Amino acid sequence: MAGAKAFITSLASGGRHHFTSQEAQSALGVSPAAAKLALNRLSRQGLVASPARGFYVIVPPEYRRLGCLPAEQIVPTLMEKFGLRYYAGLLSAAQYHGAAHHRPQAFQVALARSRRPIVCGAVRILFFARRHLADIPVRSVNTPRGTILISTVEATAVDLVGYAHRAGGLDQVATLLAELAEQIDPALLATAAAIAPVSWAQRLGYLLELIGAADRTGPLKAYVAETARDLTPLLPAAPRAAAHRAPDWKLLVNATVEAEA
Repeated sequence: MAGAKAFITSLASGGRHHFTSQEAQSALGVSPAAAKLALNRLSRQGLVASPARGFYVIVPPEYRRLGCLPAEQIVPTLMEKFGLRYYAGLLSAAQYHGAAHHRPQAFQVALARSRRPIVCGAVRILFFARRHLADIPVRSVNTPRGTILISTVEATAVDLVGYAHRAGGLDQVATLLAELAEQIDPALLATAAAIAPVSWAQRLGYLLELIGAADRTGPLKAYVAETARDLTPLLPAAPRAAAHRAPDWKLLVNATVEAEA
Protein backbone atom coordinates (compact mmCIF):
# COMPACT_ATOMS: atom_id res chain seq x y z
CA MET A 1 0.00 0.00 0.00
CA ALA A 2 2.86 2.35 0.82
CA GLY A 3 4.17 1.73 -2.68
CA ALA A 4 0.87 2.78 -4.25
CA LYS A 5 0.74 5.97 -2.19
CA ALA A 6 4.32 6.74 -3.10
CA PHE A 7 3.45 6.21 -6.77
CA ILE A 8 0.60 8.75 -6.81
CA THR A 9 2.58 11.18 -4.64
CA SER A 10 5.43 11.06 -7.14
CA LEU A 11 3.05 11.70 -10.05
CA ALA A 12 1.35 14.61 -8.29
CA SER A 13 4.66 16.22 -7.32
CA GLY A 14 5.57 16.17 -11.00
CA GLY A 15 2.36 17.95 -11.92
CA ARG A 16 0.56 14.88 -13.26
CA HIS A 17 -2.85 13.95 -11.91
CA HIS A 18 -3.88 10.96 -14.00
CA PHE A 19 -2.57 7.49 -14.78
CA THR A 20 -3.68 4.12 -16.12
CA SER A 21 -3.96 0.86 -14.24
CA GLN A 22 -1.20 -0.53 -16.46
CA GLU A 23 1.11 2.30 -15.44
CA ALA A 24 0.40 1.63 -11.79
CA GLN A 25 1.04 -2.09 -12.21
CA SER A 26 4.34 -1.43 -13.94
CA ALA A 27 5.48 1.11 -11.35
CA LEU A 28 4.58 -1.17 -8.44
CA GLY A 29 6.01 -4.29 -10.05
CA VAL A 30 3.00 -6.42 -9.12
CA SER A 31 0.36 -8.52 -10.83
CA PRO A 32 -2.76 -6.89 -12.38
CA ALA A 33 -4.85 -8.27 -9.51
CA ALA A 34 -2.52 -6.85 -6.88
CA ALA A 35 -2.41 -3.47 -8.62
CA LYS A 36 -6.21 -3.39 -8.76
CA LEU A 37 -6.42 -4.23 -5.07
CA ALA A 38 -4.00 -1.41 -4.18
CA LEU A 39 -5.89 1.10 -6.33
CA ASN A 40 -9.21 0.04 -4.81
CA ARG A 41 -7.79 0.78 -1.39
CA LEU A 42 -6.63 4.21 -2.50
CA SER A 43 -10.08 4.80 -3.99
CA ARG A 44 -11.84 3.90 -0.75
CA GLN A 45 -9.65 6.43 1.02
CA GLY A 46 -10.66 9.08 -1.51
CA LEU A 47 -7.10 9.48 -2.80
CA VAL A 48 -7.90 8.41 -6.37
CA ALA A 49 -11.01 8.07 -8.50
CA SER A 50 -11.75 6.25 -11.73
CA PRO A 51 -13.93 8.10 -14.27
CA ALA A 52 -13.32 5.42 -16.91
CA ARG A 53 -12.27 1.80 -16.87
CA GLY A 54 -8.52 1.48 -16.35
CA PHE A 55 -8.10 5.25 -15.99
CA TYR A 56 -7.53 7.00 -12.67
CA VAL A 57 -7.21 10.56 -11.42
CA ILE A 58 -5.45 11.66 -8.26
CA VAL A 59 -7.85 13.59 -6.01
CA PRO A 60 -6.10 16.39 -4.07
CA PRO A 61 -7.42 17.42 -0.64
CA GLU A 62 -9.41 20.38 -1.97
CA TYR A 63 -11.55 18.04 -4.09
CA ARG A 64 -12.01 15.14 -1.67
CA ARG A 65 -15.62 16.13 -0.95
CA LEU A 66 -16.26 16.09 -4.70
CA GLY A 67 -14.80 12.60 -4.91
CA CYS A 68 -13.07 13.38 -8.20
CA LEU A 69 -11.35 16.16 -10.08
CA PRO A 70 -13.80 18.69 -11.57
CA ALA A 71 -15.05 17.74 -15.04
CA GLU A 72 -13.13 20.45 -16.89
CA GLN A 73 -9.90 19.06 -15.46
CA ILE A 74 -10.46 15.50 -16.63
CA VAL A 75 -12.42 15.85 -19.89
CA PRO A 76 -9.42 16.82 -22.09
CA THR A 77 -7.34 13.89 -20.86
CA LEU A 78 -10.25 11.47 -21.17
CA MET A 79 -11.01 12.56 -24.72
CA GLU A 80 -7.34 12.16 -25.62
CA LYS A 81 -7.39 8.67 -24.10
CA PHE A 82 -10.51 7.78 -26.11
CA GLY A 83 -9.11 9.39 -29.26
CA LEU A 84 -12.18 11.60 -29.61
CA ARG A 85 -12.59 15.14 -30.90
CA TYR A 86 -14.74 17.14 -28.49
CA TYR A 87 -15.72 20.51 -27.12
CA ALA A 88 -17.44 21.62 -23.94
CA GLY A 89 -20.74 23.14 -24.99
CA LEU A 90 -24.23 24.32 -24.07
CA LEU A 91 -24.60 25.37 -20.42
CA SER A 92 -21.00 24.47 -19.62
CA ALA A 93 -19.64 26.67 -22.41
CA ALA A 94 -22.08 29.44 -21.52
CA GLN A 95 -20.60 29.52 -18.03
CA TYR A 96 -17.13 30.03 -19.43
CA HIS A 97 -18.48 32.92 -21.48
CA GLY A 98 -19.85 34.56 -18.34
CA ALA A 99 -23.47 33.42 -18.30
CA ALA A 100 -23.87 32.63 -14.62
CA HIS A 101 -27.66 32.65 -14.44
CA HIS A 102 -28.00 28.88 -14.40
CA ARG A 103 -25.36 26.54 -13.01
CA PRO A 104 -25.50 23.22 -14.88
CA GLN A 105 -25.79 20.11 -12.74
CA ALA A 106 -23.69 18.16 -15.24
CA PHE A 107 -20.81 19.07 -17.53
CA GLN A 108 -21.94 18.99 -21.17
CA VAL A 109 -19.60 17.79 -23.90
CA ALA A 110 -20.17 17.56 -27.64
CA LEU A 111 -18.91 14.54 -29.59
CA ALA A 112 -19.41 13.32 -33.13
CA ARG A 113 -21.43 10.47 -31.60
CA SER A 114 -23.00 10.45 -28.19
CA ARG A 115 -21.90 8.03 -25.49
CA ARG A 116 -22.98 7.05 -22.02
CA PRO A 117 -22.62 9.60 -19.23
CA ILE A 118 -19.58 9.48 -16.98
CA VAL A 119 -20.08 9.59 -13.23
CA CYS A 120 -17.07 10.13 -10.98
CA GLY A 121 -17.92 10.91 -7.37
CA ALA A 122 -20.23 13.93 -7.50
CA VAL A 123 -19.07 14.81 -11.03
CA ARG A 124 -21.39 14.05 -13.95
CA ILE A 125 -20.36 14.43 -17.58
CA LEU A 126 -23.11 14.26 -20.21
CA PHE A 127 -22.44 13.91 -23.93
CA PHE A 128 -24.46 15.08 -26.91
CA ALA A 129 -23.94 14.34 -30.59
CA ARG A 130 -23.10 17.29 -32.84
CA ARG A 131 -22.96 16.90 -36.58
CA HIS A 132 -20.00 18.52 -38.35
CA LEU A 133 -18.16 18.57 -35.04
CA ALA A 134 -14.80 19.24 -36.65
CA ASP A 135 -16.13 22.46 -38.19
CA ILE A 136 -17.57 23.98 -35.00
CA PRO A 137 -15.61 27.09 -33.92
CA VAL A 138 -13.91 26.48 -30.58
CA ARG A 139 -11.42 28.21 -28.32
CA SER A 140 -9.05 26.98 -25.65
CA VAL A 141 -9.40 28.15 -22.06
CA ASN A 142 -7.16 27.52 -19.09
CA THR A 143 -8.03 25.25 -16.19
CA PRO A 144 -5.97 24.59 -13.04
CA ARG A 145 -4.56 21.49 -14.78
CA GLY A 146 -4.20 22.42 -18.43
CA THR A 147 -6.63 23.66 -21.05
CA ILE A 148 -10.02 22.64 -22.36
CA LEU A 149 -11.76 23.34 -25.66
CA ILE A 150 -15.10 25.13 -25.52
CA SER A 151 -17.41 26.34 -28.25
CA THR A 152 -17.06 30.02 -29.12
CA VAL A 153 -19.77 32.32 -27.82
CA GLU A 154 -21.38 32.37 -31.28
CA ALA A 155 -21.33 28.57 -31.62
CA THR A 156 -22.63 28.29 -28.07
CA ALA A 157 -25.59 30.51 -28.93
CA VAL A 158 -26.39 28.35 -31.96
CA ASP A 159 -26.16 25.12 -29.97
CA LEU A 160 -28.29 26.46 -27.11
CA VAL A 161 -31.14 27.00 -29.55
CA GLY A 162 -30.58 23.72 -31.36
CA TYR A 163 -30.46 21.73 -28.12
CA ALA A 164 -32.90 23.83 -26.11
CA HIS A 165 -34.26 20.69 -24.42
CA ARG A 166 -30.80 20.11 -22.95
CA ALA A 167 -30.50 23.71 -21.79
CA GLY A 168 -33.68 24.01 -19.75
CA GLY A 169 -36.09 25.05 -22.50
CA LEU A 170 -36.60 28.20 -24.57
CA ASP A 171 -37.14 30.50 -21.59
CA GLN A 172 -33.78 29.46 -20.17
CA VAL A 173 -32.14 29.75 -23.60
CA ALA A 174 -33.48 33.29 -24.00
CA THR A 175 -32.12 34.18 -20.55
CA LEU A 176 -28.69 32.86 -21.49
CA LEU A 177 -28.72 34.65 -24.84
CA ALA A 178 -29.45 37.90 -23.03
CA GLU A 179 -26.31 37.35 -20.95
CA LEU A 180 -24.17 36.42 -23.94
CA ALA A 181 -25.46 38.90 -26.52
CA GLU A 182 -22.93 41.67 -25.95
CA GLN A 183 -20.07 39.29 -26.76
CA ILE A 184 -21.58 37.99 -30.01
CA ASP A 185 -19.94 39.04 -33.25
CA PRO A 186 -22.73 39.26 -35.88
CA ALA A 187 -20.59 37.99 -38.76
CA LEU A 188 -19.17 35.10 -36.73
CA LEU A 189 -22.70 34.25 -35.60
CA ALA A 190 -23.84 33.79 -39.19
CA THR A 191 -20.77 31.66 -39.90
CA ALA A 192 -21.49 29.43 -36.90
CA ALA A 193 -25.15 29.16 -37.85
CA ALA A 194 -24.23 27.89 -41.32
CA ILE A 195 -22.81 24.73 -39.71
CA ALA A 196 -26.23 23.87 -38.23
CA PRO A 197 -29.73 23.28 -39.61
CA VAL A 198 -31.18 26.55 -40.92
CA SER A 199 -34.15 26.13 -38.56
CA TRP A 200 -31.76 26.78 -35.67
CA ALA A 201 -30.78 30.10 -37.25
CA GLN A 202 -34.44 31.02 -37.71
CA ARG A 203 -35.21 30.43 -34.04
CA LEU A 204 -32.00 32.07 -32.87
CA GLY A 205 -32.62 35.25 -34.82
CA TYR A 206 -36.13 35.57 -33.46
CA LEU A 207 -34.97 35.02 -29.88
CA LEU A 208 -32.17 37.56 -30.21
CA GLU A 209 -34.65 40.17 -31.41
CA LEU A 210 -37.02 39.20 -28.62
CA ILE A 211 -34.38 39.93 -25.96
CA GLY A 212 -33.41 43.25 -27.52
CA ALA A 213 -30.27 42.14 -29.35
CA ALA A 214 -31.45 42.88 -32.89
CA ASP A 215 -28.15 44.66 -33.54
CA ARG A 216 -26.47 41.23 -33.54
CA THR A 217 -28.68 39.70 -36.19
CA GLY A 218 -27.88 41.48 -39.49
CA PRO A 219 -25.73 38.82 -41.21
CA LEU A 220 -27.83 36.07 -39.63
CA LYS A 221 -31.00 37.58 -41.10
CA ALA A 222 -29.38 37.74 -44.53
CA TYR A 223 -28.34 34.09 -44.21
CA VAL A 224 -31.88 33.03 -43.28
CA ALA A 225 -33.40 35.06 -46.13
CA GLU A 226 -31.10 33.36 -48.61
CA THR A 227 -31.19 29.84 -47.19
CA ALA A 228 -34.51 29.12 -45.45
CA ARG A 229 -37.12 27.64 -47.75
CA ASP A 230 -39.86 26.71 -45.31
CA LEU A 231 -41.61 28.16 -42.32
CA THR A 232 -40.37 26.50 -39.17
CA PRO A 233 -42.07 26.43 -35.76
CA LEU A 234 -40.41 28.10 -32.80
CA LEU A 235 -41.29 25.10 -30.64
CA PRO A 236 -41.54 21.93 -32.77
CA ALA A 237 -43.63 19.95 -30.28
CA ALA A 238 -46.23 22.69 -29.69
CA PRO A 239 -49.51 23.14 -31.61
CA ARG A 240 -49.36 25.52 -34.56
CA ALA A 241 -53.00 26.46 -35.00
CA ALA A 242 -52.80 29.77 -33.13
CA ALA A 243 -49.27 30.63 -34.20
CA HIS A 244 -48.39 33.98 -35.71
CA ARG A 245 -45.60 34.58 -38.19
CA ALA A 246 -42.28 36.34 -37.81
CA PRO A 247 -41.72 37.05 -41.52
CA ASP A 248 -38.06 38.10 -41.28
CA TRP A 249 -37.19 34.71 -39.83
CA LYS A 250 -39.73 32.60 -41.71
CA LEU A 251 -40.86 31.44 -38.31
CA LEU A 252 -44.16 30.26 -36.87
CA VAL A 253 -44.28 31.67 -33.35
CA ASN A 254 -46.25 28.97 -31.58
CA ALA A 255 -44.91 29.52 -28.07
CA THR A 256 -44.49 32.39 -25.64
CA VAL A 257 -40.91 32.89 -24.53
CA GLU A 258 -39.92 34.95 -21.52
CA ALA A 259 -36.34 35.58 -20.49
CA GLU A 260 -35.74 35.93 -16.78
CA ALA A 261 -34.64 39.35 -15.62
